[in-house]
Amino acid sequence: MGGRVTADNIQRLETLEAWKRAKDFAVKVCKEVLPLFPAEEKWSLGQQIRRAVQSVPANIAEGHGRFYFQETIRFCYVARGSLSEAYTHLTVARDLGYIPNKIYTDLRKHVEELIRIINGYVAYPKPAKIGANEPGANYAVHEETSSYLVDYPEDSELTENP
Repeated sequence: MGGRVTADNIQRLETLEAWKRAKDFAVKVCKEVLPLFPAEEKWSLGQQIRRAVQSVPANIAEGHGRFYFQETIRFCYVARGSLSEAYTHLTVARDLGYIPNKIYTDLRKHVEELIRIINGYVAYPKPAKIGANEPGANYAVHEETSSYLVDYPEDSELTENP
């Protein structure tokens, strides 16, 4: 591969399920959801949602184009974070009455599916170590863990996670 972007790399990106689904989700939100917002939200919440949903496929593409498995994984983490951000903004928009519950429920299903797909894509390059012999491939992403509390509505109990 040698770290060069070629037509073949672009074709592989276009067949990448995580990128395709994230792109389709961004288009859906921009075309079907943002027009529902009142004019006063055009440059505030609407723009935040637009940037967040467009960031998801953009970060998957950037990671794909880096050729180093650690970089691919790191950019997938960023994409997953942008997806969580978009979901939060969409939830706020629903709570403000800008998005009907039926549309919101459909969007939530898309978000859940995208998270599963991105997590699967993150798991793929780890064992294959794609790009492991490329210059700079030895840079690592380290995540520190700490205890935190999560409130699960279905349990209505606080659960401590490591």
